[in-house]
Amino acid sequence: MQFSVDHRVEKDLTIVTIRGEIDVFTSPRLRETLLDIIDEGRLHLIIDLGEVTFLDSTGLGVLVGIYHRLRGRDGSMAFVGVNDRVRRVFHITQLTKIFVLHRTLDEAIAAHESAAAAQRTDGSTGRTDPKRTA
Repeated sequence: MQFSVDHRVEKDLTIVTIRGEIDVFTSPRLRETLLDIIDEGRLHLIIDLGEVTFLDSTGLGVLVGIYHRLRGRDGSMAFVGVNDRVRRVFHITQLTKIFVLHRTLDEAIAAHESAAAAQRTDGSTGRTDPKRTA
């Protein structure tokens, strides 16, 4: 499977679909694409990893860097479609402590909408520890 990154916008969310291997060779392209999305003002990302077949430490580094950039701008990033192989990488590296993994896109969208509604209601930054479903 060839590496590709596509995205679409739904309301205030950007759904990013990644296909193929995320490794030392493809990570620069992934980083550039995600930075371009953020530079467009899209600060709430749902990353669909359903078609990712491999994820190495370079790819993890890109995802962590993007996460921190988004958090610094009161943005958010969640993941869906994480297969067992990739999920194991998140668990081994303990990134499940900072990354939110949802089972479905609908679940991720609902969690984002709930957090956004809570933020509007109480004026908080939405930086509470979200419920993780990993």
